[in-house]
Formats: sequence, C-alpha cells, structure tokens
Amino acid sequence: MKPLQILGVAAVLTLSLAGCHHKMKETAKYIGPSDITVTDGKMTPEVLLSLGRLGDPQLSPDGKSILYGVSYQSIPENRAVRNLFLCDVDGGRKVQLTRSGKSISNARFSPDGNHIFYLQGGQLYKAQMLGRKLGKPVCISDVKGGISEFALSPDGTQVMYVSTVHSAVERPSDTDPLLDKAQAYATEDLMYRHWDHWVEEIPHTYIAPLSGLDITKEGSLDILGGEDVKFELPTEPFGGIEQLAWSPDGRYVAYSCRKLTGREYAFSTDTEIYIYCPLTGETTVIPMGGGYDTDPVFSPDGKKIAWLSMARNGYEADKVRLMVADLLADEPEEGQGSNPKAVVIRDLTAEFAYNAAGPVWADDSESLYFNALVEGVQGIFRAWVTPQEGNKTRMERLTGEDLWYDFNSPFGILEDGTLLATYCSMEFPTELVAIKDGVPTQIGDENGHILSQLTPYKTEKRMVKTVDGQDMLTWVLFPPEFDASKVYPAIEICLGGPQGTLSQGWSYRWNYRLMAAQGYVVVLPNRRGTTAFGQPWCEQISGDYIGLNMQDYLSAAKALKDEPYVGKMAACGASYGGYSVYYLAGIHGDVYDCFIAHAGIFNEEHMYMTTEEMWFPNWDNGGIPVEYAFKEGQTGPAGDGITFGGIQQAGSPWSSKPEAVRHYANSPHKLVQNWHTPILCIHGGSDFRVPYDEGMAAFNAAQMMGVPSKLIVFPEENHWILQPQNALYWHRSYFGWLDKWCK
Repeated sequence: MKPLQILGVAAVLTLSLAGCHHKMKETAKYIGPSDITVTDGKMTPEVLLSLGRLGDPQLSPDGKSILYGVSYQSIPENRAVRNLFLCDVDGGRKVQLTRSGKSISNARFSPDGNHIFYLQGGQLYKAQMLGRKLGKPVCISDVKGGISEFALSPDGTQVMYVSTVHSAVERPSDTDPLLDKAQAYATEDLMYRHWDHWVEEIPHTYIAPLSGLDITKEGSLDILGGEDVKFELPTEPFGGIEQLAWSPDGRYVAYSCRKLTGREYAFSTDTEIYIYCPLTGETTVIPMGGGYDTDPVFSPDGKKIAWLSMARNGYEADKVRLMVADLLADEPEEGQGSNPKAVVIRDLTAEFAYNAAGPVWADDSESLYFNALVEGVQGIFRAWVTPQEGNKTRMERLTGEDLWYDFNSPFGILEDGTLLATYCSMEFPTELVAIKDGVPTQIGDENGHILSQLTPYKTEKRMVKTVDGQDMLTWVLFPPEFDASKVYPAIEICLGGPQGTLSQGWSYRWNYRLMAAQGYVVVLPNRRGTTAFGQPWCEQISGDYIGLNMQDYLSAAKALKDEPYVGKMAACGASYGGYSVYYLAGIHGDVYDCFIAHAGIFNEEHMYMTTEEMWFPNWDNGGIPVEYAFKEGQTGPAGDGITFGGIQQAGSPWSSKPEAVRHYANSPHKLVQNWHTPILCIHGGSDFRVPYDEGMAAFNAAQMMGVPSKLIVFPEENHWILQPQNALYWHRSYFGWLDKWCK
C-alpha cells in the first residue's frame, strides 16, 4: 500500500463502523491545500506535512480527462481528508469535484463516462457528471462492515467489492452472546494477528448487480463461497482490488489468493491465480506452485492473461517475473465447467535481470507495459508477447536511463502513444506526467506553490568500493547552499526490508530532502540485499545479515568520512534498518557518533517467536532455497533435520542449519556489551510485524550499559507513523536527537 493512500483508507475503515451512510450528516470540516509560507527557504517537518498527496489517477473513457484524488492534512485537527479533482490530459482546466470533510477514495468513471462511483464512510456512492461538475451523490450500498475497495464490471452492470467476514479467531461473544462487552481473543492456530490488528475479521470479495437497489451482502455473491471459508481475498496486509480483475466481457474474474489458513498460511507465500465464473460458480487455477502469484490482468481481447510471479515459496524477495498465458475455453467436464484454461505460459522477463511490477496491457493485446527498478532508478518498460527468434522477448525501455525519477506504470495510453503515469523523485512528491517518445512532461503541479519557496539542493550519484571490490551505488544529498570548505554532520540511512532499494522516491516518513535541509549530508548506500541490481546482489543478504551488507554500510560511511566536508556521522534506519543500527552499535568502533533505530529487530530469537508472518524470518535466517512441507512426516532435503510438526523451520532458533546457528549466535542483543554510542529507539505500540517490545528491550539494554539513550513509543501507531501530530513529533524527536549528538 502506498503511503499517500494509507490515511485515506484508514479514514474509510474508521467511518465504515457507522454502517450505511444514507442518513449520515457531514460534521467534519473540509481540509484543503495548505497556504504555508516559507520565509527562509528551509524545508521543515511542517512543510513536509503540508504537501498535498496525489494518487489513484484514472483516465476517462473518452480519453480526454484525468480523475484523481488529493489528500490534505491538518496538524491541529490531527487528521487528513481526501477529495477528488479533474483535469484535461494535458493538465489543463483543473477543477475540484468534491469539498467533503470526510475522505473520498477509489473513485472510478462509469464505462460510459456519465457517472463517477466512489467510496466514502465505507459505502459506495454514485454521482452524475454534469459537464465538469458532479451532481448530488447517492449512496447505493448498505453493506454491514463496510466496503474497502471496488471495481466496476466492463459493461457497468455489476460491481465487485471487498468487505469482511468473521475470522477463525474466537471472541467471548462467539461462545456466549451475553459476553458482548468482554474483550478477549482465543485461538488454537497461528495468524491470530497481522501487521497492526488482531484478526477478528478477514477480507472477502463479493459481486453484486448495479440494479438500482441498495447493495448488501445478502444480495451479493461471495467469490470464495461464503463466510465459512477462511481464506483472504485479497491477501492481507497490503493486497487490494488490484489482486482481482474482470475479463473484458465481464464473464470471469481472475484473482490472486493464498488458499491456506493458520500455521500453513503463516509459513507460506504461495498465492495462485484463479479464474472464477460468477454464473456457474466454477473456479480453475493456473498451477504455478512456488511463491507469490499476483496482479492478474486480462488482455483487452480476452484471449490472454498476464500476472506477476515468484518461483519460490516462503521467499518475499524472489525475482518478480512477468508471466503471460493464452486462454483456451474448456468443454464442460469434471469440475472444470466452461472456464478457460491458461496454456503456453511464458516468462516475458526470463532474460531481464530485474523485478517487474504493475503490468498494463497495450490496446492491441500484443504487448504489456510495466515498471521496474533498474540500477537504482525506476523506469517504464514494454514487453511484446510474441517471442522473437530463440524464444526471446522483445523489450524496450520507454523512459531514459539518465532520468532520475521513479516512474509508475501508465494508467492510460492515448491514441498518439503518449503514456499517462505518475512520477516522483527525492526532490518532489507524486505528480502526473505524460511521456511521449521517452520524454516526460509534468502535467499539473500539486505542490509547486510550496516547493518553489524552498532552497534547492544537490544530489550526487557515486559508486563506493565494497570490501570485496564491487561497486555500490550510493546516493549523496548535500545541504542547500553547500560549501565544500565547511564541515557538515552526516546521516547514513540503513535500508529496511531487508530487500528493497534506496531510489529516487519520495517518503513522508524518511524524507531525505528534509534531512539535507536541516544541514546534513545524507548518505544512501544500496548495500547487499537491494533489489534493483539483479538477483545475486539481492539474495546475498539471506542467511548473512551480519556479513557483507554490514561491511557495505561501513564502507560507505568511511568513504564519506574521508571527505573533508563530513564531520560527525549518524546511522539511522527502520525495520531491518533498525536491526542494522542495533548490530552496527555493537561492531562499529568509532565510525558513528549516534544512532536512531525505528521499529528495529533487537533480539532475533524473540522476534522469530513473536512476529506474525513466519515465512519471513524462516527464509532469511536460514538462508536456504527449499520448498516448505505441510503434511505430517514430509521433510525437506535429505538429512536436513529441520522439519517440525510437518513444516520446515530452517530459520528457527532451534534449527541445526549452520546459517541459522550463525545468525542467532550474532543477534544484536548479544553484542550490547560493546555499545557505547548514544541511541534513540522508536517503536509503534500496534506494530505486530516487529513487536514494540523489541524497541523496549534495546532501550533497556542501553540504559543498563550506561549508554545515553531515549525511548519513544507511539501506542496507536503500527510499523509506520501515520497520524499528523504523531508524525510531526516523530520528525522533531528525530532531528532533536541528531542535533544533540552530531552538531
């Protein structure tokens, strides 16, 4: 889920508790664009939080207009509100369609372009387009539990929407209705909590007719077959409506689903692509096996299907392949109905070293657009379905290799071949962009009135030599009005993940332009484990958390500290980046002058037994490419001795695998006797991926070692800090700690 979407979705989920919204009066105040004035050219946390967050652009059916949402925040009110805008495809004639005090999300044109459907308060609304205005909206649903996302059928006669059903977790009222005021959760299996919530409910997806009657669950078709089915659709915690797709004729729905529950679910990433027929109830599967299969999309002619696929189960950072298959209709036979079968499956990216994302079909059904992070920068690519000689894929990069922007996949392709997309960089947040013949032109300027008040800064792309002689891309941001004859403090960023990329992206949590504006040189090493440099570089980190990637951090730090303009240096990071901070605190000697760890892993043994999705620590801590066994008595590779209860636990603290033994023997908490550098530990109290007691334990250890230290816990936040006032306090505390020890 993208950061710019989170506040809007959170607002929808909160408001959905009110049920149907037919009679709900709007009492919350409208929040619009900020008129903040910057008098000294300096970017501050207040400036960062004042920026409008643009997202979810949609091209109108006639190809002339773009519908999108923008979220604005109010720090005094501690909330954000998202409203809708419309502009021409060249960015002109921008108009604001809604001025609501309650967030609006998931806005979509009707197929004829005459109406707009959207979500507000967890229910579905419909409003007529009156020229460049919206008519009075009408609530057309009354779904108990609310709707989180939806997709209209191609002919506009049906809607597919996501709501919830009761999970397998037991509450007191499930056994005795009179205990409706008791609060407890009971389970006899794993996955009883996920990311930031106890799993009382799980998502299911429904199909309902747009017949003029209120949409209800009772009048809808559950794709998974009913409330007794405890699979998730879409898959939590980040899957959305993009994991389901209508066929062009509206006859079928393709979807990605992990049809597992409990302990098996916790140890697996095996989602498959299914094709479902609402008329017959028949479901067929594209039998890939292995890991994540996601993002299915039918070709415009309905004869092909594309999706993203990882080959190995249990590994979230496997190469993401772009797959395509022909669809052949079956004659009715055993259990197959008339659903199409996927045949002649091809990996379009077999010769492509990088991960594919966001597949979008070209209108002629002969090629696909997608985006990929390549050597540190995200671009848009096009791959043709028909193979060339030697069964190779014809592929073209559509955005220049020298462009320091992160481009997302196009949301529209105009008749002249112009691609409509969004892009961002470390300099500015998401904006609309048109790409013609490889040349990007920004359309619209959501935040120019604020960003133009800021003093410019410089970014440098440099290669740092690693201890084993390889070149590591390291971004370096310099403070505004940088003077190489002066000495500046520096911040080295430790990446989370552990797999990911420090690219030309924009973040409202870890904003590198903001850091540079406070007078810091910002150092961003793409150490071992980053994903934009091919699989060998990415996979090296698995089973070697304490090895080369830590030396990569030290190499980058020493290279920058050799510069005469760098003085004191801090190391800061979140999640795996927090783990990196805790580990570096025990081995760095005197390289760093202070540390900040947000949501960091401190005690790997405890983390293994308290996190929720077990496949993550199991794979990376064991560092072995194995398939997982789910049947009692089934084992992995001969003689591994690591299958317990029918599930391989190669990366567990009780595993005999050398990689696991080495990993746990070098957990950061076993090196606290070496700690001597001031450290700030930050954690969210509702973080179930890296539970908050990891931060408490690190702080307590620092206190017992006499190390200057501070603990900040946000009781209502998860792995991220999302509420405006909490975010402002986070930034102020972050820079306060850095200034205290590095300036």
